[in-house]
Amino acid sequence: MHAIQQLIESRISTNQFDSARPVSPAQIHELVRLATLAPSAYNFQNWKFIAVTSQAAKEALKDAAYGQQKVVDAAVTFIVCGKLDAHRQLEETLQPARDKGILSQAVIDSWVGMAKGSHTDNPGLQRDEAFRSASLAAMTLMLAAEGMGLATGPMSGFDPAAVSAKFGLARDEIPIILIATGYKAPGNWPQKPRKPVSDVLAIV
Repeated sequence: MHAIQQLIESRISTNQFDSARPVSPAQIHELVRLATLAPSAYNFQNWKFIAVTSQAAKEALKDAAYGQQKVVDAAVTFIVCGKLDAHRQLEETLQPARDKGILSQAVIDSWVGMAKGSHTDNPGLQRDEAFRSASLAAMTLMLAAEGMGLATGPMSGFDPAAVSAKFGLARDEIPIILIATGYKAPGNWPQKPRKPVSDVLAIV
């Protein structure tokens, strides 16, 4: 408990990055691997990650992110996407769990039936589920980065249509959040105070 508590209490939303310090492909791979351990309904895993590292891609993303410089200065900015069609691919997605003896075929059949029944022709639910899953994965990625000695800056300030067009997203892929990731430079704010727990907690 102490280690994860320390990570949560030390994390800040970083705006100033050291542009001279890169993040390796191995680090990027590990961050996404850990992010995919986040939970999702039915184990949909309805997310996609685009790691923006090249200068050309950074400039394109900066343009779609209203000129925010941290997209260029950060070693990598992740475009975390949610996928709308997870219910169509669920049986295939769950096969590894069957192969390992975690889920029976009867359970898989039941989940697939429930997911298709609730998500088919229900764009609102598909979108809600995409946002939930991508957000859980994004937070997991940020905590993983903190544990690796990296800093992150989550960003909702971007044009989703422009990001989709510039990075070739499919119609069923929605850019949910950007996460600028790298090493901190001087000039960042400390973690800002939060509301008292008594203001936000109800025990019933």
